[in-house]
Amino acid sequence: MSTVSEQSHPKLKTVDIAYIGLFSTIMMIGANITSFVPFMTVGGVPITLQTFFAILAGLILGSRRGALACTVYMCIGLAGAPVFARFGGGFSQLLSPTFGFIITFILAAYVAGLMVERSGTKKSFMLAAFIATAINYLIGTNWMFIAYKLWASAPEDFSYGLAWLWMIPPLPKDIILAIFAGMLAYRLQKSLKIMPIQ
Repeated sequence: MSTVSEQSHPKLKTVDIAYIGLFSTIMMIGANITSFVPFMTVGGVPITLQTFFAILAGLILGSRRGALACTVYMCIGLAGAPVFARFGGGFSQLLSPTFGFIITFILAAYVAGLMVERSGTKKSFMLAAFIATAINYLIGTNWMFIAYKLWASAPEDFSYGLAWLWMIPPLPKDIILAIFAGMLAYRLQKSLKIMPIQ
């Protein structure tokens, strides 16, 4: 007789592990996409696609598998593989002011997946993508501010407002990618039916 825990959290199948590995790999590529596509650099700032693929993982794989894909990605980077932005890696990345964004990938994927599991409408996919993006910005930016104030070397005249000001340049890109993620995931989910939707 199955327990409630077993019913709520079924064991991962081989295909689940394959999808998790696939999205973890895609996130590694997305973190350093400018190494393969040099023109994706604006004003000297590389455009990464980590947030986009993290949200896509949640929307396509669901809350549990999407969060697991992002967790695997983070653990591989912390283990020393150069899979973070600008080929960063290693346990020392925990002290990076931008590490908060990597942590939020897990939460963003989970929330996005949870939302579309409950409602599979196109509107739900779009809303989930935007909320996941907001989570990434809210937690990541606040982590960055706290890091600069407590343990990292803060720039001169650094303030909470300046931390948010730094987030303005990538915002249009992330809004566009959130729209694209919602639309793409909705189409893929209808055809692939990877996760059950209520």
